[in-house]
Amino acid sequence: MPRITLKITPLHPDGSVCTHAVRPSGKPRDPLSGCPGRQGYAVECSACGRVGTPHTLRVLAEPAQSAHRDSHKTAPAPANR
Repeated sequence: MPRITLKITPLHPDGSVCTHAVRPSGKPRDPLSGCPGRQGYAVECSACGRVGTPHTLRVLAEPAQSAHRDSHKTAPAPANR
């Protein structure tokens, strides 16, 4: 079974991934970069894609990341006697 990874990705207001350097306020450090700023964070699963709705703060996306990770855990195999 392939390994499933979950990451939290920063988003622009239009929902695209933001890879620009930004200030703590979410505004771009370089005003000439063309970045509209960061507006939210989404949980991305390597198996399921984007999970749930975007969150306004990264700290709010972390519980959703943990909950989705737990949903992928399989039941333990029965012990052989």
